[in-house]
Amino acid sequence: MNVIWLNKKWATVLLHILIWVVVFSLPYLLIRYPVNENRKDPDDNGFFLMNNLTGLLWVAIFYLNARILTPLLLYTKKYIYYILTFVVLFGVIMIIHYFLFTHLIHNRPFILRRSIGANLFPFLLAIAVSIVYRMILDRNKTETLLRQRQAETMKSELSFLRSQVSPHFMFNVLNNILALARLKSELLEPTIFKLSTLMRYMLYETDEEKVLLQREIEYLNSYIDLQKQRIGGKVKLSVNISPAESHYEIAPMLLIPFIENAFKHGTVHIKDAQIDITMQVVNGELNFIVSNRYDALDSNEHKDKTAGIGLNNVVRRLKLLYPNKHSLLITKENDWFVVTLQLNLQ
Repeated sequence: MNVIWLNKKWATVLLHILIWVVVFSLPYLLIRYPVNENRKDPDDNGFFLMNNLTGLLWVAIFYLNARILTPLLLYTKKYIYYILTFVVLFGVIMIIHYFLFTHLIHNRPFILRRSIGANLFPFLLAIAVSIVYRMILDRNKTETLLRQRQAETMKSELSFLRSQVSPHFMFNVLNNILALARLKSELLEPTIFKLSTLMRYMLYETDEEKVLLQREIEYLNSYIDLQKQRIGGKVKLSVNISPAESHYEIAPMLLIPFIENAFKHGTVHIKDAQIDITMQVVNGELNFIVSNRYDALDSNEHKDKTAGIGLNNVVRRLKLLYPNKHSLLITKENDWFVVTLQLNLQ
C-alpha cells in the first residue's frame, strides 16, 4: 500500500519521534516494580534520569551511524576505520556514563564491568538497527529513482512513437488532397475542412495520456471518410464501428495505424480489393478487427521503406501502455492480412 503522506518530511520526523517515545517507554511499560512506599530506593530518581539521558546517547549513535558512518565508512569498505570509530565512541559513552552515575547515584559504587555489560548490548543494537535502517532507506531511494527513470523513458519513448504516427498520417492525407486538386473535385473544400478538424484533434486533444474512446472513434470515422473519397468504388469497404459508452478511455491514436496500413496496402493493384473494419466494446473489452486483401507478390510492397512503421509503433505502444492487458494477433493467410486486437479498457 502506497501511503503518500509518509513521503512528507514532517511525517517522517513525526514517525521517528513516535518510535523513540515507544522505545523509551517500553522498560516502564513491560517491567513491573514492587510498590513499597516504606522501602523506596533513594536512587530511583537518579536511575530514572540516568537511563533517559543514556537513551539519548543511543539515539545519537543511531543517527550518527545511519547518516554519516555507514555511507562514509561501511559502504566504502573501510571496515577497520569503521570498527575503530565505534570503539572510540563506546569509550566516550562509558566516560559520559561514569560522569552521570557519579553525579546522580549516591548510594552505590560505580562498577566498570557491570556498566560495560549494561551498555554494550543497547550500543550494538543501536548500530545494527541503524545499519538496517540506512540500507532500507537507500534501497527505497534507488527504487524510486529507477521508477522515475523508467517513467521518463516511457514518456519520452511514447512521445517519439506518437510523433512518428502523425507525419505518416499526414503524408497519406495530403496525397488524397493532391489527387482531389488535380481532379478539381467539389469534394476538395469539405475534405480540407475535415482534415483541419483531424489536425485540431491531433494537435490539441491528444496530449493527454488518454482520451475518450468515443472521440477516438469519431477521429477514425473521419479518417475513413477521407479515404473513401480517394478510393471511390474501387475497393469494397465494410465498416462496422459501434459507438462506445461515454466513460471509456483509450490512448490517443492507438488504432489508426491498423486502418492506415489496410488502406495503404489493400487498395493498390489488388484484385477484388476489400477492407473490413469492425469494432465494439463488450464488458469493458475492446474488440477490434481490421482485415484487407493484399498481394504478397507485389514488389512495391517490399520496396516501400515506410511499410510497417505504423504497425511497429503501435505494437510498441501497446507493450508500454497496456502490459498484460491486451492481445494482438497479426496473420497473413489466403491473401488476407488480418489484425485482431483485444484491449482491456477497465
